Amino acid sequence: MSRRQAGFTLVELLLAVTLMGLLLALAYGGLRAASRASESGQEVLAESGRLRITHQFVRKQLNLMLPLAFETSEEEQQLRHTFEGHPDSIVFVGPMPGYLARGGPQVQQMAFVEGESGLELHFSHASLQGFQREHFLDRDPVILIEGLQEGAFEFLEVDEEGLPTGWVDEWIDRVVLPPAVRVHMELGEESTVQWPQLVASARLDASAVIPGAGGDQTYAQRIQEMIQSQSSRGKED
Repeated sequence: MSRRQAGFTLVELLLAVTLMGLLLALAYGGLRAASRASESGQEVLAESGRLRITHQFVRKQLNLMLPLAFETSEEEQQLRHTFEGHPDSIVFVGPMPGYLARGGPQVQQMAFVEGESGLELHFSHASLQGFQREHFLDRDPVILIEGLQEGAFEFLEVDEEGLPTGWVDEWIDRVVLPPAVRVHMELGEESTVQWPQLVASARLDASAVIPGAGGDQTYAQRIQEMIQSQSSRGKED
């Protein structure tokens, strides 16, 4: 009687190898999907973080606007411009964050500029002392956000009594600050987050933003007197 030899047939080996390959493929696919989900989640978190930081920075700088003139018009009346507002750019005076504030108030510009991957929001600044427009070009602008489909500034208009009349895309009266600034942005199609609505106003009394309000001495004059007083104290010390 012949003794049957123990072992696997070729068919059994092929079947085992095939099943093992299927299991490995499924496992690899699951790991790959988990890795992609993790990377996508990290990208969303990073984009949300950048958006939040930009939103906070823009709001803070607009809240800290000061009614200080950065240039004088060439007209006969020689009006002192404290704010310039267009749909694609704004110029104003305010303190800088952190150690940059040591140089005193800075003339700041935010502008929507066409970039390689869509609109970009650029931020530039220059010293208020002896300010000239070309001083914005002394250093490269900071790109606050990029890859935008749309971007625009709007300004709250008020009547003589200080009551709001609506939003406009061009600020005509450059002598006073607008009561509020609205920043609209629409991110790219591939973006998974949205720009939160941003409406910011300068934290000042009515005389800074409404002509004729607050008595004879304007807020700008009081600020300038305060700066001159601090300067004279520094010289005495």
